[in-house]
Amino acid sequence: MVVEPIRDRRAERREATKAEILDAAWELVRAEGLAALSLRDLAHKVGMQAPSLYSYFDSKHAIYDAMFLQGNLELLDRYERLPEVDDATEEVRRSARTFVQFGTEDPARAQLLFMRTIPGFEPSPETYAVAVRIVELSKKRMARAGVTKPDHFDLWTGLVSGLVWQQIANEPGGDRWQRLVDDVVDMFLDHVNKKRGRRK
Repeated sequence: MVVEPIRDRRAERREATKAEILDAAWELVRAEGLAALSLRDLAHKVGMQAPSLYSYFDSKHAIYDAMFLQGNLELLDRYERLPEVDDATEEVRRSARTFVQFGTEDPARAQLLFMRTIPGFEPSPETYAVAVRIVELSKKRMARAGVTKPDHFDLWTGLVSGLVWQQIANEPGGDRWQRLVDDVVDMFLDHVNKKRGRRK
């Protein structure tokens, strides 16, 4: 006889409520801006009193932390679903397209993940560890294309982040800067290869 595990319905309800709170928080920051998140407005949106939020999150920063985790888990999932290809340059292109698409499709999320726009907010070590995994995965892919120097990787992150912020600032919802991803990859890898050639 198979014994079914006993469900912890209270824990399930708690997690469902936390998910509802986070969904509402994303709706609010997308409409009003990341720094404008109000616990009173958030509580009203989910049908509870503001003090009740503290039963689920210790502080507003704890809510931002949970949102930071959600965003990074989504980006990590997209990166991990990218298939490996024999052409290392094409692999970098796909990774870059994924990052730029992810960044431009949700400016509020991009601000939370990639800019320091919330005074005093620092992601928890556990949450930040997911962001570190994303960076390490990116470095492995770049290494297959011959990009191994830290300053080259820094240059790379500056370039692709620049495309994201140019798109958000100048043509939100468009693709003017997104269309430049492949050109930026080719230009960057050509630069790296020339630098390596000089060393030889």
